[in-house]
Amino acid sequence: MTQDTIFALATAPGRGAIAVLRLSGPAVAQTLDRLGAGGLKPRLASVRDLSHEGAPIDQALVLRFVAPNSYTGEDAAELHLHGGRAVVEAASRALIALGLRPAEPGEFTRRAFQNGRMDLAQAEAVADLIDAETAAQAKQALGQLDGRLSETYAGFRRDLLKALSLVEAEIDFPDEEVPDNLARTAGPVLERLIRDLRRAVADGARGERVRDGYRIVLIGETNAGKSSLFNALVQREAAIVTPIAGTTRDVLDAELVIGGYAVTLSDTAGLRDSDDPVEAEGVRRARSRAEAADLRLWVRAPGDAKGAAADYVRADDLVVANKADLGAVEAWGPWDRVTVSSRTGVGLTELHDWIATRLERDLAGADFPAVTRERHRLRLSEALTAVEAGLAALEAAPEMAGDDLRRAAHALARVTGEIGVEDVLGEVFSSFCIGK
Repeated sequence: MTQDTIFALATAPGRGAIAVLRLSGPAVAQTLDRLGAGGLKPRLASVRDLSHEGAPIDQALVLRFVAPNSYTGEDAAELHLHGGRAVVEAASRALIALGLRPAEPGEFTRRAFQNGRMDLAQAEAVADLIDAETAAQAKQALGQLDGRLSETYAGFRRDLLKALSLVEAEIDFPDEEVPDNLARTAGPVLERLIRDLRRAVADGARGERVRDGYRIVLIGETNAGKSSLFNALVQREAAIVTPIAGTTRDVLDAELVIGGYAVTLSDTAGLRDSDDPVEAEGVRRARSRAEAADLRLWVRAPGDAKGAAADYVRADDLVVANKADLGAVEAWGPWDRVTVSSRTGVGLTELHDWIATRLERDLAGADFPAVTRERHRLRLSEALTAVEAGLAALEAAPEMAGDDLRRAAHALARVTGEIGVEDVLGEVFSSFCIGK
């Protein structure tokens, strides 16, 4: 089946200095000829007067890429037009008239994957890099695009295949001159692999939190000053602040960047028993958000009792002694503590620095994370379960161990898209922007 030739705007829509239209597919060379940009040398930018059926379009900078040396692995081109909307629309109408069709979201990168220019993990990194809003997100996406995640999974698969070859040799060649109990020599390889996989699963949240944002939740009693602190940290009047206890009824989120990392900061209802069904629901949501948070800031005011919030604070959370301008907060427990005043600004720099240090501790690692999406984590867990089953079966039934190890290899290969990816392609590429 002949592949369509596609095009899309690769720059932001609207008025701008330039607008770039990308083309990819078998009819690129013919299309350039008919637009008046024939005879281009590959990868050499040339100025051409573009027109269609005698109607001028624009004086554009045109680049041509010859398969397989292009982003998609197909014949491709870029039209660098002046950035007016009328120019882009005229060029688009001409391309449609010449038989090209607008690209679907992610179709350029999907073709790059299908043509072997990148694997599925690298394709996901393209989307992550486009969406990156912090230095940490960009760094992680660039590492994944460079193949570091794929190399990690390839290493896991190499160990699996080494163990599987030992198991298969004993099963398939029982009468040949192979050492007795050859399959059992795979045991140390599998034990080492299990340790590596367990470590990767345990570290799995790090990459996801860099990509999706680290979750910090403010918890405390009513009137502890959580909403005032929330506003001070996000540097705007995001939450309503009143002296009335129970003003905050729902969870309020704000996105910010601390120390180069994306953070989702949540203000919550004061934790107390209430007969008001609306406030009670707010308290339930506060408790749920606190349970799921990566870090809880227990906000306390002078005179606060050790109330319900104490049940949700973990050993490595932080006590924020708020309203320092009104008096001291009694010290309880082993938690780190920062004293602040949301009203005067005292201690806010110290609190910001404490959070930045915690983010660096939790999210920065010497090794590239083996998980940056939930899909990776599920496949890694599936592989770990299969390898553990294979090791357990090794003594009694090597042929059963072989089945387990093949299942593990299959799970790991699905991350990079080497096998069995049709069921995830739509999910992966549907999140892309048009033109990528």
